[in-house]
Amino acid sequence: MASNKGVFTEDKVALMIGSFIFLLALFRMADIDLLGWVVKTGMWVSDPLKAWSSAAKGLIPGWTAALVTWAALTAVLSLGVKLMGGNVGKFAVSFTIVLFIAFICYTLGANAYIAAAPTELAKLGISKSLGLSTEAGLIVALLAGILISNLAPGLADSLRDACRPELFVKIAIVIMGAELGVKAAEASGFAGHIIFRGLCAIVEAYLLYWAVVYYVARKYFKFSKEWAAPLASGISICGVSASIATGAAIRARPIVPIMVSSLVVIFTCIEMLILPFVAQHFLYTEPMVAGGWMGLAVKSDGGAIASGQITESLILAKAAAEMGVKWEPKWVVMVTTTVKIFIDIFIGVWALVLAYVWSAKFDKTGGSRTMGWADVWARFPRFVLGYLATFLILLFICLPSDDPARSKALATHGASLAGAINGFRVIFFLLTFFTIGMISNFRKLLEEGIGRLAIVYVVCLFGFIIWVGLFISWAFFHGMTPPPMVAG
Repeated sequence: MASNKGVFTEDKVALMIGSFIFLLALFRMADIDLLGWVVKTGMWVSDPLKAWSSAAKGLIPGWTAALVTWAALTAVLSLGVKLMGGNVGKFAVSFTIVLFIAFICYTLGANAYIAAAPTELAKLGISKSLGLSTEAGLIVALLAGILISNLAPGLADSLRDACRPELFVKIAIVIMGAELGVKAAEASGFAGHIIFRGLCAIVEAYLLYWAVVYYVARKYFKFSKEWAAPLASGISICGVSASIATGAAIRARPIVPIMVSSLVVIFTCIEMLILPFVAQHFLYTEPMVAGGWMGLAVKSDGGAIASGQITESLILAKAAAEMGVKWEPKWVVMVTTTVKIFIDIFIGVWALVLAYVWSAKFDKTGGSRTMGWADVWARFPRFVLGYLATFLILLFICLPSDDPARSKALATHGASLAGAINGFRVIFFLLTFFTIGMISNFRKLLEEGIGRLAIVYVVCLFGFIIWVGLFISWAFFHGMTPPPMVAG
């Protein structure tokens, strides 16, 4: 992995890039389209090149939009890598290859025989399809990354400079706030219920998850406190971010959060490939429960929110086919994102609590130390500020007013902005999926002695966390459904 000794952290770079894309998109509210050139991938039947188009319909050919998008993303992300102290040349070359492979994967997944919903078959002139929506391209990308990492580790290592899934997903979350803000404005009361219930669910999950996993690791597997605390945070809270923050808070050796983070990536892949389909089968009548479950059960930002995306696509397609109900998209993933964002916000507070407990009770070598807001701020995930800002800005801009004409104009412009920014969100999620797979070398991790940690992970995740997460999600989101789509 590239060095991270620059003046900017990954969180700050994600906030900067996400905010820059959002500001460009914001011009759409004044009828100025600065992002119409971004490539979008739609469904195709026989010619994959017809899947590509520019976000602004007819602005430029699809292949041109793909090249312009590659050039723009390479330039902006290279600047971010430079600010983080990485090797810009290596990143640019690796990123070009990574983006190219990821685009092929997504395009394959967008084939109509894989992606088309049952209601679209006649229009497309085909008789059957898996009905997975174009989000199936994300699964294809994840599997491709896993195969490359484990069957061609030399190739995966050569592309390591561009494999930054946490950076990609944090950028995606920042700009996704704008889309969700537009949706929330359309049904502001409903969105308020989601946010409140998401906060309540997180508080309850924290109080249950962490304590049980820590107890199991200490009591039954005899791990030291140094190992048990990051393991509890990684398994029970938020994967990579939580294990790293916890490791720093208790002054653990660097190998501890690294090993836990590796486990998180492996099990994130497993959960992403299983849980959305379980949710589709059992929870298609309770879509918001399914969304909350993804946020509480899948332990990385990228994995959770991407799982929410897939779950939403699967459930909306099944609900339309079996119940005749067409729900608005983005609400299920909003539940997932809300739950996950509250988890991220709480990481800083949790790290502060652990730092205080460890310094006061377990590790007094550094003497007494006054804990304050500076410690919380030092550990606070910066990209969350971007998500909250883009969400609130679009929410307040697009909120209905007493003037029906003005409300309609704002809603139209907001929908146009969301459409423009959606292309970038899909691309960054695609990069997240593919690069998660690319850093998941199962053989190498086993050689490093990760087996005993994995047993704890399996016991806690599949024996307790997934099911308690489902119960909590059911308790807070049972009976809620997205608003129905309005014809025309």
